[in-house]
Amino acid sequence: MTWESLWYGPRGWRTAVLAPALAPLSWLYSAGVAARNAAFSLGLRRPVRVGGATVISVGNLLVGGAGKTPVAIFLARWASACGRKVAVLSRGYGRASTQEVHFTSAQLPAVEAVGDEPRLIARRCPGVEVWVGAKRASLALAARERGADFLLLDDGFQHRQLHRDVDLVVLSEAGNGHRLPWGPLRESPAALSRATLTWAAAGASGEAIAHVRSRLAATALIEANGEQRPVESLRGRAVVLLAGIARPERVVRTLEALGARIAHVHAYVDHHAFSRMELEKAQATARKHGALLVTTEKDRERLPDGLDALALRVELEVTHGLDALAHALGLDKALVHSSRG
Repeated sequence: MTWESLWYGPRGWRTAVLAPALAPLSWLYSAGVAARNAAFSLGLRRPVRVGGATVISVGNLLVGGAGKTPVAIFLARWASACGRKVAVLSRGYGRASTQEVHFTSAQLPAVEAVGDEPRLIARRCPGVEVWVGAKRASLALAARERGADFLLLDDGFQHRQLHRDVDLVVLSEAGNGHRLPWGPLRESPAALSRATLTWAAAGASGEAIAHVRSRLAATALIEANGEQRPVESLRGRAVVLLAGIARPERVVRTLEALGARIAHVHAYVDHHAFSRMELEKAQATARKHGALLVTTEKDRERLPDGLDALALRVELEVTHGLDALAHALGLDKALVHSSRG
């Protein structure tokens, strides 16, 4: 049983058994978060300010699967197109190393050193420096020293040690509505009062009230050698999905909307490190069904070079609130389209 199945799955005997044990832990966690937020709100703790740079936080209220990474990529590319020197600050969740690292797409470190999402952001945003480390306030100061003037704090809503000029909160389904570890929520929805703008993907919880709305569109299939295939080539084809992400059912729906026939899904927990046996099993399933082996771009960062799998690329498009977003970020909305690709 995974955390995602507990938080988002149907209520059953397992959730009934676990609730008495997890509920007190959830209350303790909530009390700790409330005390920490009160310390910042009352001025007992003060965030670090970075002079000469615009600091943007992209965060949410829950753990995993909210769609923050596509937003960070969209903003980094847009700011770069507007002539800003962009740095992305990430915790690097799931990495094995604890060293602070900074890099660009020109020289990608091993995924074990930086994590899958920072590598994906760098790959999709040429010229953008990605900084990975636990102390993101110190990363911000170091990035500023190297000339960055547009700092994107990835997954930063709860990271209040660093002052931000704009807090973007990506809205998503809250699962069973409980706090960690009983549910996926890091904070109460009341914390949205701290947000500058709320952002929701098409069909997401809160879409109707979000300041900014967007949709994700599948735009290409990336081969192991980096070549691209049109997504239309999936129509009528059998597909085996290999995914280690929080909400694989979203990818399944995307593939089905493209006309693919889902033969099988090999799903693992978010940021899963695939073993050789698991990869061989997925390849054998694809051969058995005469199917294409498809994965996500984030999962691709954790796969060995040369694995015969197609990575599904998605692009974000803002459908509502672009004017408000451009005003808050100080970016030229006319350059949004030039930031894609």
